[in-house]
Amino acid sequence: MGKQRINTKFRKGGPDIKPTSDIFTAALWSAPKNEPVLRDFLNSVLIDSQQPPIQEATVLNPFNIKEFAVDRQLVLDVRVRDEWDRLYNIEVQTRWHHAFLERMLLHWAKVYSSILRAGDHFTQLLPVKSVVLADFPVFPNLREFHTIFEIRARENPKVLLTDHFQMHFLRLGNARKRQLEGLNVLYDGLQHWLKFFTYGTTVTEDKMSQLVENNPMVLKAYEELRRFTSNNEMRDLEWRRQQFLEDQYIIAYATADAARAEGEAEGKAKGKAERDIEIARSMKQKGYDIKAIAELTGLSRKKIERLD
Repeated sequence: MGKQRINTKFRKGGPDIKPTSDIFTAALWSAPKNEPVLRDFLNSVLIDSQQPPIQEATVLNPFNIKEFAVDRQLVLDVRVRDEWDRLYNIEVQTRWHHAFLERMLLHWAKVYSSILRAGDHFTQLLPVKSVVLADFPVFPNLREFHTIFEIRARENPKVLLTDHFQMHFLRLGNARKRQLEGLNVLYDGLQHWLKFFTYGTTVTEDKMSQLVENNPMVLKAYEELRRFTSNNEMRDLEWRRQQFLEDQYIIAYATADAARAEGEAEGKAKGKAERDIEIARSMKQKGYDIKAIAELTGLSRKKIERLD
């Protein structure tokens, strides 16, 4: 049987593959030719958080699409070093799960701990900033689409424990839910990037140009998305990736449901056993016959006799 031909038409004038595809973002930012695009994205996040922009963005873990295994649980993050050796970890998350925040913290910790080698001194540790694009609603009690977490003193939030930890959440799911209402409080460049990630699949090139005010770096990302989508092999890879993630998602929740049901059953059984013991103890203290207690509670005579 020959390989099935994949439809490469654009839906509603825009690419079919979402700009929040982890394969696409890893491929986009890993390409050396797209270093200005990556740097512009990072600078939009930094400037919006009132931090100085960077001049260099070197990818430390380039994504090789030819060696990518679809059927493996891989984190397609992009690790970047700037001219001051500060590190950035960029990743896209498209699904919420109960340990989502702990997982993001673990990813940051892995990057931070990877800096040191055997024999290195702790003074060689460097700041690591995580940038998480969350394509689902998160932190419903917060309003800004760009949410920044740091480690500060509860007594006086102006006192920062260290500048080595910073985690940025770009809340795309919240922006989409609110139809971008309130986006204008962000730095213009970050507004453009959020519009690309939110609408990149559904609008034409002309419409995207209007939305991002002809921002050349964002438009470059949009062109790369169209090119990625028009490639049959990339579309097939993306489809298989999504199928694998969907299967893993279903398996994870089925396993969690089964464990929860088993735990509830065990809890009920344990609760009943404890109640039976208390009833037997009370009846014994009141002088009831051992045989009658055993018949009522189902406990053995030996167990009842051992009760105080």
